[in-house]
Amino acid sequence: MIARYLLLASVAGASIIASSAQAQDASQTSPQSAADSAEQASSARGEVIIVTARRRAETAQEVPLAISVVRGDSIEATGNFNVVKLQQLAPTLQVYTTNPRNTSVNIRGLGVPFGLTSDGFEQGVGIYVDDVYNSRVAAATFDFLDVNQVEVLRGPQGTLYGKNTTAGAINITTNQPTFNFEGRAELSVGNLGLKQAKAAVSGPLSDTIAARIAIASTSRRGTIYNVTSDRWINEQDNLGIRGQLLFQPNDDFSLTLSGDYSRQNPECCGTVFVRVGTTQRPLTRQYDALAAAQGYVVPSRNPYDRLTDLDSELNAGNKIGGVSARIKWNVGPGTLTSVTAWRFWDWKPANDRDFTGLPIVSLSQNPSQQDQYSQEFRYNYESRKVDFVVGLFGFKQRIDTQGTEQQGAAASKWNLTGANANNPSILQGLTATNTQWLKSESAALFGQLSWKVTDALTIQPGARLNYDKKSGFYQRVVTTGTGAVITSCAPSATAGNPVLTAQCGIYQPQVSAPSDSAWNFTYDFNVNYKIAPDILAYATYAKSFKTLGINQNGLPLNSDNTVNYAAGTVKPESVNHFEVGLKTQFWNRRATFNLTAFRTEIKDFQATVNGGQFGTTRGYLANADKVRSQGIEADFKIVASDRFTAYANGAYTDAKYVKFCNAPPPPELAGGSSTGIVVTDRCSYTGTPGPAATASQVSPPFVDISGERLPGVSKWAFSYGAEYNIPLTLLDKDGQLYVGVDGNYRSHWNSNATPSIYTEVKGYALTNFRAGFRGDGFDVFGWVRNAFDVNYIDNLQVAPGNTGLIAGTPGDPRTWGGTIKFSF
Repeated sequence: MIARYLLLASVAGASIIASSAQAQDASQTSPQSAADSAEQASSARGEVIIVTARRRAETAQEVPLAISVVRGDSIEATGNFNVVKLQQLAPTLQVYTTNPRNTSVNIRGLGVPFGLTSDGFEQGVGIYVDDVYNSRVAAATFDFLDVNQVEVLRGPQGTLYGKNTTAGAINITTNQPTFNFEGRAELSVGNLGLKQAKAAVSGPLSDTIAARIAIASTSRRGTIYNVTSDRWINEQDNLGIRGQLLFQPNDDFSLTLSGDYSRQNPECCGTVFVRVGTTQRPLTRQYDALAAAQGYVVPSRNPYDRLTDLDSELNAGNKIGGVSARIKWNVGPGTLTSVTAWRFWDWKPANDRDFTGLPIVSLSQNPSQQDQYSQEFRYNYESRKVDFVVGLFGFKQRIDTQGTEQQGAAASKWNLTGANANNPSILQGLTATNTQWLKSESAALFGQLSWKVTDALTIQPGARLNYDKKSGFYQRVVTTGTGAVITSCAPSATAGNPVLTAQCGIYQPQVSAPSDSAWNFTYDFNVNYKIAPDILAYATYAKSFKTLGINQNGLPLNSDNTVNYAAGTVKPESVNHFEVGLKTQFWNRRATFNLTAFRTEIKDFQATVNGGQFGTTRGYLANADKVRSQGIEADFKIVASDRFTAYANGAYTDAKYVKFCNAPPPPELAGGSSTGIVVTDRCSYTGTPGPAATASQVSPPFVDISGERLPGVSKWAFSYGAEYNIPLTLLDKDGQLYVGVDGNYRSHWNSNATPSIYTEVKGYALTNFRAGFRGDGFDVFGWVRNAFDVNYIDNLQVAPGNTGLIAGTPGDPRTWGGTIKFSF
């Protein structure tokens, strides 16, 4: 029985990204029975890894699940202090972010559609902190706060999770209150003005009450210089605090109250010029010609000069937090767990959406406020032959968004033609004001049974009954620069009115109120067999789903310029998942090698569609007929001696659209007219669009990308690390002098929902080094990250308007610094 809240693994093991650099002492615990070694599992490396699934202590190698576990000390050593950076340690994890709201977290290429985030869909990868589901993916960008370990679970996690997740889960476990007084403090400084401080203290308030409080702060100068504002942008600015109270009157009952608050207020998130590609617009209406007509020259066409000239305000201010109560009570032969939580997220952005230094889009922001409530009950039972868990889950959230986008003084010349292009007043001040809200409710009954047929053979069936309901509201009010309200963009209103026609080509008023609900029944079945004491083989089939979605960013238009209300809702995804795995240990359990093969097929895949307009619709959800992700994952770790450890993890992921016949055109085919094009059904049309990059001025209404790779997915990904230490007495302190290396590689991938020749991101390899001295209660080390100063791109974005401009964000350059840690 695989429970997210019970996988309390330590350092080594199958599919585990080990903390090869961060042993706190040189001793190694000999492998013992699971029960005998449970209390020792958090001390040294190389020991048996203990988990407490099914209310009993067992080794992680006995759990038939693909899982990567990263210890808190490994996170600190490698500088991967949030989920975004964690992908450098977990090859199957893909995280891409253009700002905290527009963040994609995928596992094996699956999870959320790539592109602009919509509030109307669910995350395929759940993020949990101490059993509490975080529905806002912005949580991935916040610093880890007093984290004990992070578990990356791969594959559907529905029959033991409160919230159903089809691609996997990231389960974050924080350090808990203790009845022994303890504390820790950490300070890091580095180039780019890095200052990072962390501290935590824990101890008893009475014989039955313990408390813990932790705080963390990170600040760093940005990595892109804005010549317009004379400031560095894309900085880091994070502050977080967490407090916990534990009430434990006896061994059978505990109540933990938790509260946390984090805030970010960086000047972020800007882009640099990366390249220009030819689209199907007239040559005089493409980027280079438009820029020349306004005498505009970017500060650099080399993205690695890290120069931009964005002229709009930038901000990525957001706050996240909440409170929770977790009860664990031994009732009868099992344990009852209750988790009650409330969380919030407050988002206050400001963006430069034209990606240039020209006042084309002078204002772009969509502040949001979110509240969520969740309640989960679980009951675990264990016996010699049968274990089971059964649970109830309820979830409710509301999101309110108030969006504003406004055209600037250069908008007419950039977007319009003929006499209109020379009249700035047509578009200057044209404003779209969006009001939207989403209400979402879900409830589930779930459970899983584990039947030990023999000492070697175990069968695990699981099931889930789920209900989801969503309702939303979206209204866009469009006003001109004079304050006049545009009430209609129908052909009858724009006929004979070239000014209104031009304005409606940028923003159109719209009102929609999509609503839908659905029941779903899913199940999984696992068979695992212990071939030998240290060899476990398993096979899993899961029939899962991702619940329905609704479009919350506006709806697309029909050919007659009317709103396509049929696109208001999106069908649920239907998932068939197959997985086989082998977990092994050898050399007296000093070495671990695990192998996993998987295949996931999804019908009605929820994809992002973006037509390239400024504001007619920023992007909306639609169903692709079918996608498939399959691959092989291998994880190896060795503790050769008390002096040397190493690990290597690799993943081959083949994720593609099996059938998607009506995808949006890529930039090279977009921007032209529809002359001679007649759509005959959802996947067919008559007429002849121009070939790619010929500027024929005719674009297809859609393209067939069946067989193309999913965006954001590298076919090959690897991570590795090693550490060597020697005992040393320094300044009368006994300890270890150590050196370590870790790194990762990702092959090329595409950064557009429809693969484009202009949004291909080259593969890259990053290498990090560290060296230091540690002993009882202290650790002092220096580090260099991206040691060879590799130039690489984090993500690329297609600028609106189909002008051919491609903007992007370069990854961090070489950084260096030092860290001091103390504990008592």
